[in-house]
Amino acid sequence: MCKRALDNRFLSLGNPNRVWAVSAIHGNIQRLMDLHDSLFERVTPGDRIVYLGNYTGYGNNATETVDELLTFRRLILAQQGMKADDLVYLRGGQEEMWHRLLQLQFSANPVDTLLWMLGNGINKTLESYDINPHEGIIAAHEGTISLTKWTQEIRDKVRAHAGHDTFMTVCKRAVYTAQDDKFPTLFVNAGIDPDLPLEHQDDNLWWSDRKFNDFQTSYSPFNKVVRGYDPDHKGLHLNGVTASLDGGCGFGGSLIGAGMTAQGDVFELMEA
Repeated sequence: MCKRALDNRFLSLGNPNRVWAVSAIHGNIQRLMDLHDSLFERVTPGDRIVYLGNYTGYGNNATETVDELLTFRRLILAQQGMKADDLVYLRGGQEEMWHRLLQLQFSANPVDTLLWMLGNGINKTLESYDINPHEGIIAAHEGTISLTKWTQEIRDKVRAHAGHDTFMTVCKRAVYTAQDDKFPTLFVNAGIDPDLPLEHQDDNLWWSDRKFNDFQTSYSPFNKVVRGYDPDHKGLHLNGVTASLDGGCGFGGSLIGAGMTAQGDVFELMEA
């Protein structure tokens, strides 16, 4: 992979002083607010905040969670010396499903696709935007015209919440510290296939298998890969070349925030 940014799906963090990485949230607004209180006291100019995806899904407060993310962004950017690119949001599995949901009318098998999404947390997000999932199932059975009307209703409901529509479109697939650094770090949502270059990872970024924590060699050209969603929700797991941050937020567990050096070493762990 070349040393310039791959394309607008990926972003270089440059050479930050520190990186504050936030694990999967899954619509737990209270834990996010508590973690933000801790972060606000620590973030200084030259730092980056990287949210590792899965902001909604499973939890009941999707809209409130996105509102909190946007509010905190404004608070951080109001501090002297902070810049817009200092806060970065990754697309997680929940955001990828949401993106595909809005194009459900083009799916080869919309009924099964929607049922799978509903069984994997998207139902709670729909309900938070006052969308009836059952009406979507009916529309999927009726065909393309009904589905198009239903997905347009979703778009309209999202646009009724200031900033939400834009938020859903700015998420990056992965970010990384400068590759000319001696030990660059890659940040992803759920994992990678170590045999594929970053630009070809596609669904591996969101639906990684459980072998991520067992990697024995680094994923070139990166020294370490950090993810924010672990399907087993084992908390903090480090093995030298990978780091998993997922305390099970949204599933009865904690939300993890990790202060990291640009080389991916954890110097502070926060749990809310």
